[in-house]
Amino acid sequence: MPARAAKNKPQPAYVEVVLPIPIRRAFTYRIPEPMRGQIKLGSRLRLPFGKRDIIGYAIELHDELPQDTDVDETKLKNVAAVIDDEPLITPEILKLTQWTADYYASFWGEMLKAALPAGLHAEKVRAKRRKAVRLLRTADALVRIASEKPLTEQQEFIIEMLRTNGGEMLFTEIIEQADVGASPINTLARRGFVEVYVQDVRRDPLREAELPSRDELTLNAEQQIALDEIAAALKKDGEYKAFLLHGVTGSGKTEVYVRAMQAALDGCRSALMLVPEIALTPVFSRRLRAIFGKEVAILHSNLSAGERYDEWRRIRLGEACVVIGTRSAVFAPLENIGLVIVDEEHDASYRQHESPFYNARDVAVMRANMTGAVVVLGSATPAMESYYNAQAGKHGKYTYLHLTTRIHGRSLADAKLIDMREVFRAAGGKDVALSPELLTAIRETHARGDQVIILLNRRGFSQFVLCRTCGETIKCKNCDITLTFHRRENKLICHYCSYREQSPRVCPKCVSEYLYFVGEGTENLEDQLKKKFPSMRIARVDRDTMTRRGELDQILLDFQAGRLDMLVGTQMIAKGHDFPNVTLVGVVSVDIGLGLPDLRSAERTFQLITQVAGRSGRGEKSGRVLIQTYYPEHYALRHAVRQDYKGFYAEEIRYRERLAYPPFFVLASIMIKHRDLAKAMRNATILRRSLDTAVRGRAGNSELPALRRRGDTDSGSGWLVDSSSVRTLGPAPASLSRLKNEYRLQIILKSQSRRALRETLDIALLGAESLGCDMRSVFVEIDPVNLM
Repeated sequence: MPARAAKNKPQPAYVEVVLPIPIRRAFTYRIPEPMRGQIKLGSRLRLPFGKRDIIGYAIELHDELPQDTDVDETKLKNVAAVIDDEPLITPEILKLTQWTADYYASFWGEMLKAALPAGLHAEKVRAKRRKAVRLLRTADALVRIASEKPLTEQQEFIIEMLRTNGGEMLFTEIIEQADVGASPINTLARRGFVEVYVQDVRRDPLREAELPSRDELTLNAEQQIALDEIAAALKKDGEYKAFLLHGVTGSGKTEVYVRAMQAALDGCRSALMLVPEIALTPVFSRRLRAIFGKEVAILHSNLSAGERYDEWRRIRLGEACVVIGTRSAVFAPLENIGLVIVDEEHDASYRQHESPFYNARDVAVMRANMTGAVVVLGSATPAMESYYNAQAGKHGKYTYLHLTTRIHGRSLADAKLIDMREVFRAAGGKDVALSPELLTAIRETHARGDQVIILLNRRGFSQFVLCRTCGETIKCKNCDITLTFHRRENKLICHYCSYREQSPRVCPKCVSEYLYFVGEGTENLEDQLKKKFPSMRIARVDRDTMTRRGELDQILLDFQAGRLDMLVGTQMIAKGHDFPNVTLVGVVSVDIGLGLPDLRSAERTFQLITQVAGRSGRGEKSGRVLIQTYYPEHYALRHAVRQDYKGFYAEEIRYRERLAYPPFFVLASIMIKHRDLAKAMRNATILRRSLDTAVRGRAGNSELPALRRRGDTDSGSGWLVDSSSVRTLGPAPASLSRLKNEYRLQIILKSQSRRALRETLDIALLGAESLGCDMRSVFVEIDPVNLM
């Protein structure tokens, strides 16, 4: 009887969905009779929305419309189609994306779309299917059947091939390897020797990769202590714990990660590893595949849509229990997750810099918290907030693990600042990109057969074009920024909106021929180095050179194998890589980062120099680092040369406290964007007025409608803000006041209380909308990593 009752239980007739558009509310749709029972939480649905169809995500199912709803049942539209037989989004990811959208004041539907790798949101990506052939008969049966009518030589060869390959092969593989047509295979199928069928074929990102050998390394005392603490936490099944693994470059953090993953798998739990750059996935993924085999899945945007779909599907089906990937991999649908690793946790690449905004590092910590997992944040240069959270006492949110020495007792590279002011004077006032000392060091390094890395964190051939006659600079027509010259394309390109135009021969303003190309980029630097060192094999690594799929992987593997002598590039080559034969690192124009109008400019410069310095001297030979600067007195450079993180932290934290910046204050950045400056100003003015009203604590004022969150009590007392702790700055033009043909105005909120800031912000946003602010032009960023 209970089984019969369950069988007759009515299927949900209504579904609530969120859509991948900047709207915070959910929408209700009717489920047509034939689709009832097919929709699960997290299912992608094709839905009529206005005059078009849109893909949405099921977040709630109802047998009947809730009594407190204001939905008119007669106006409900039907779900058009159910896309997934099994949802790509698990209940855990549904909950995590809801938290992420709420924490970052974003939109749940947009967050769900961002959680799926690019290409998986659309309906068109499907499993790849190909014809395959399976051997059906045993050896005795084959002999008996063949005696009735002998097999041809081709047919016998096909059967022997199938036996050798485990009884199954792809149809096309048999044709290629046996050099036959389809006829002998089809004849064997008719006679009952083989079966021809259709199977799913995995698009494996590492199908042709050469895997490294697995060296059994002995951990040093510090590594063993760190691993023991992590392993002990993993044994406490279902108990959340967070670690900050602070290890100098070359201290063996990766080996601790790998063994911690093995400990998680030994405990029948899965593991997730995040890396900040796609450039880091080739080496890490090959190493993990060599250790864990086909249980490793890879997720990053350089994969094809089909590869991403197959990897995501393997994770969803439980066929992969180790995942490595970039930012969006934090939403990988792993079940029973036990360990989350965030390598180079300080890196700004973990921050999504367009809507929906989120920081994958912080989402990873929350995911571990929600699932009772262990999270390890690793870095040689931890983010200020992370190190602050690992300090003893009331701020000790993370357990601090410290690796102070390099493996095998290797010393840190010897670093030196080169004062470019002296080089400039010695050159008679001429601009010099490469100092004589750096050039000499490159020559000596190459003569020894060692490798060199040169870092310049600026793409292109020159930073901008200047007319020496009238002083005109050529700017992007869409952005308030100068265009960068790329000589190989002979184009001026905007690195923000990708606008490009032909490089001019004369000044567009005064028609002068005296155009000056100012400031070297990586393209220019590569050309200079190739002319000065024609015998060296030099490759450039930046976003401009990595246009073809697999090109980045090949360059890094060639460099690691010694087939290249020098890498020239941006920050893509600065972190995480292990090149044992690199004994010289040169840093050119380090002052670029220090000059940015942003609260983290000193921190980022210190991190970048320390990280790239760590690429030198990782093998048996000692390393050198030469850093060119016009500002050698800056504290970030002084401490970076010594790789003295604690010294830098002690100085920087004083500035942060004095200026009311994180980690002492919480920040929110509100960017108001519009193609029409007057409309941008109008929206910013309304929003500021609404913020002032909220800050004064007048939440009950008639200007502002009542605000409720799901789960709030009727009293609504949670919205009464101690708003004296919230400070509002702006609106003012953003540092980049016009981008992608939109004017940009910025408002910044500061508070010591995250709750006060969020409640003030939520009230103000709702109030601004009621006062006529166009909310499509308002972009809120909680905990921004830069204020530009």
